[in-house]
Amino acid sequence: MSNSKQKEADAKDHSQHDRTTQYELNSLSLTGAVSLGTGVMIGAGIFALTGQMAEMTGPLFPLAFLASAVIVAFSAYSYIKMSNAYPSAGGIAMYLEKAYGKTLPTAFNALLMYFSMVIAQSFLARTFGAYTLQLFDINDTSVLVPILGVSLLLMAFLINLSGNRLIEGVASFMAIVKIGGIILFGLVGIMAADSVEMEVSVNAPDGTLSGFLAATALGILAFKGFTTITNSGSELKDPHRNVGRAIIISILFCVVIYALVGFAVASNLSLEEIIRTRNYSLAAAARPVAGDYGLWFTVILAIIATAGGIIASIFAVSRMLAMLTEMNLVPHSHFGMPGSIQKHTLVYTVVLGLILTAFFDLSRIAALGIVFYLVMDIAVHWGILRYLRREINANACILVTAIIFDIVVLGAFLMVKASTDVLIIYVSVIGMILIFISERLFLWKNYGVEERQS
Repeated sequence: MSNSKQKEADAKDHSQHDRTTQYELNSLSLTGAVSLGTGVMIGAGIFALTGQMAEMTGPLFPLAFLASAVIVAFSAYSYIKMSNAYPSAGGIAMYLEKAYGKTLPTAFNALLMYFSMVIAQSFLARTFGAYTLQLFDINDTSVLVPILGVSLLLMAFLINLSGNRLIEGVASFMAIVKIGGIILFGLVGIMAADSVEMEVSVNAPDGTLSGFLAATALGILAFKGFTTITNSGSELKDPHRNVGRAIIISILFCVVIYALVGFAVASNLSLEEIIRTRNYSLAAAARPVAGDYGLWFTVILAIIATAGGIIASIFAVSRMLAMLTEMNLVPHSHFGMPGSIQKHTLVYTVVLGLILTAFFDLSRIAALGIVFYLVMDIAVHWGILRYLRREINANACILVTAIIFDIVVLGAFLMVKASTDVLIIYVSVIGMILIFISERLFLWKNYGVEERQS
């Protein structure tokens, strides 16, 4: 074989079996990053959390969304400061590594974030199923809910195999459609209602401080999608400025939309109706306003929103796991698959999402996701406060406030769950213990004694 043919064969073999991560520089615009962030946030937040939050906090659930936004604003400060200083495709994984080095706290908390994002995908998938069935007047407890959710995850997997340009195009289109549609829903819902007050009967659950704080914690799940933007640092144009900008724009969009829709739902359904239809409350609220046409409009909107959210989430979380693999902080096996690490982590992410979608209901998926996320979020703030505050010029008062907020709402959420669904606490604790032990063994085997890298 000639040298030229040998080189050609070697290049072909390398392209098929390259195990390194591959990122396309400047392949994402600011608009694309905002679309990815809002795609995850809006898909998870407004369509399924409204009823669950109303169940916890009573008639004050629209205010719980606003309280969540305040906490997220303090929380986002850390991610913006870190993204301005260290934009990376690894996002939170890289931020934790900067603070704690290649140590157990980095690996443990990065995996908590990874699993919380996978959980969010399952949450979106089951929300998609619950809303889709309303077109056929089928109860959301049907086995078709997980079947539809699994089908959506498989479709999102195929789109994510296609490359950044298609992902950005699909996510941007879906983001524009759903943002416009949800704003229209909110405006029409408020204008059509006799008042913005919600009907509350004597049998409705009373609002308590612990319930309000627990609902606020759950509401954070509606905003935490902004963290997916941090994983676009190596592919976003002008990342030192645009990652932070994309985070701020995405959060502001969602604050306005959530407030608008929350009051629209409260204006058209009683508290008992919101709780009863908690998995598809927006669709239920649309029927009094515009009959079947309103229902169909809202369901189609939910389908677009959840599909876009899953596409965006899979894009971000698979890159985060790829970065953890490249940092040698998590074990990795090819299982005989060709292609890059990013392709492998995409497969692992979707498979985990399929399992959760098939076997967990919406309320438990949401609860597990917020517990993992808040524990990780506290670790990020503490790492910056303890090790990086001067290096990135971060304000200590904001960091301490963010930590206090997280601890308060997480404590309230666990207290409420202890009296209503203690199983999810056991699952959360056992899950974290297993992650901790697995990572401890892996790091001990690879690094021996851990030391923080300054």
